[in-house]
Amino acid sequence: MLPSTLTEFTPYASLIGGIMIGLSALLVLLVFGRVAGISGITTQGLLSPVSGDSLWRVAFLLGLVSAPWFLTKIGQDQWGLEYLATLPVSTELMGMSLAGLAVGVGTVLGSGCTSGHGVCGLGRRSGRSLVAVVIFMITAALTVAVLRHLV
Repeated sequence: MLPSTLTEFTPYASLIGGIMIGLSALLVLLVFGRVAGISGITTQGLLSPVSGDSLWRVAFLLGLVSAPWFLTKIGQDQWGLEYLATLPVSTELMGMSLAGLAVGVGTVLGSGCTSGHGVCGLGRRSGRSLVAVVIFMITAALTVAVLRHLV
């Protein structure tokens, strides 16, 4: 069952998070000459590895996965992140698995993911990324409308 409550408005944490995402995308582009899209980092480098190009990809993914856990351990109140411990997480394995599969298929069809197109592509003024992001957003809005109001 989907939660019916809205999450807390967190402008400072959101601003800091957005800046950190933008800086990480910029650093990956400047240091490695690569786009910091998660699908590209995993499929083009880890699932089909290129010699000498895997270490930064593994480090990027480890940071992505471990950051929320790390922030909860260093003191949520200090960073204004006390809401992290109260966010609902679905335990419906089948639904989560199907959603993950759908995202993976969409990533392949769209030649990239939301982070690649939305953060990096739009930052580079890519027309293809603009079209992809518009389609992502329309699809997300329709999905929420169907799941919240029709299902």
